[in-house]
Amino acid sequence: MKPGVIISILAVVLAGLLLIGAGRKEETAGPPDYIEWRIPAGWPKPANDIFARNKLSEQGFQLGRKLFYDGRLSKDGNFPCASCHQQFGAFSSYDHDLSHGYNNTFTTRNAPPLFNLAWMPRLHWDGGVNHIEVQPLSPITAPNEMGENLDSVLRKLRKDTSYLRMFRAAFGTPEINSQRMLKALAQFTGSIVSANSKYDKVMRGEATFTYSEQNGYTFFKANCASCHPEPLFTDYRFRNIRLPVNEFLNDYGRMRITGDKKDSLKFKVPSLRNVALTFPYMHDGRFQSLNAVLDHYNGGIIVTQPTLDTLLHKRISIAGRQKNDLIYFLHTLTDTSMTKNPRFSGELKNFIH
Repeated sequence: MKPGVIISILAVVLAGLLLIGAGRKEETAGPPDYIEWRIPAGWPKPANDIFARNKLSEQGFQLGRKLFYDGRLSKDGNFPCASCHQQFGAFSSYDHDLSHGYNNTFTTRNAPPLFNLAWMPRLHWDGGVNHIEVQPLSPITAPNEMGENLDSVLRKLRKDTSYLRMFRAAFGTPEINSQRMLKALAQFTGSIVSANSKYDKVMRGEATFTYSEQNGYTFFKANCASCHPEPLFTDYRFRNIRLPVNEFLNDYGRMRITGDKKDSLKFKVPSLRNVALTFPYMHDGRFQSLNAVLDHYNGGIIVTQPTLDTLLHKRISIAGRQKNDLIYFLHTLTDTSMTKNPRFSGELKNFIH
């Protein structure tokens, strides 16, 4: 081949490479619109600075919201994150003891609500996950939940041009990988904060309790606040409250993670915020109402389990009027500004509830 021809070919190849390089350069987006995430007044410092290395942005939040409501994260497209974590139920599995999963299966625990996650040192009922960005891996890959694998999820997302645009806007380039997907989901779920219930408005001097609500609040502070301290209404510790083992589930709680018999039958103390919306209650959804929960404590908890929490060695007496007033107070913890906030909502298509 003549030198002139070789030079011409090289010139064409070089020009092509320059064009490709220029195209790649054009794919790089400018910085996203960062959002200042604020801690509610009077609240403690979060247990995890979830936005320290995953800076919250409007584009990242919107991408996370789209992913949260997208059934393609599950194997058959029917089980988005939102199928078990419904906004109107404070992002819990409303009215279901156990959630429906892929291929007509059921989960083994009641789906906990997703709010105030930044203050949660460990996730799940047994504390088996310690970081919000890792948490979605469990339901996505569990055969009785979403039943999918990450490679398959990413392939589906890469075929959607809207996702290419959104990943580019959130992270600078259209590359879709698992790390970015998990960061976006964390930006959405980590932004869900419940801090504007009637209780919060009373604390801020913007509202007042009714007579019954005030009585219930007084009873609560005297009898319940040791495990459910304000303002988060949980201490996030793991406790045994003498729930007999469900023979079908055979779930021993925290011990499954630590292997320590001292953790047998201990489960994480849930927040009482939005508790009127998160029934059924307990890790296996065994109690269908707040009345049933209070009856459990009022009935006298016999010390028959070596790991029973010492706070429950003494009976909590809840008389009829006290029970009603306490329930009235618990209803003041409902935060409709979160459960009805369109910013946290999404369009759900073709999913099984």
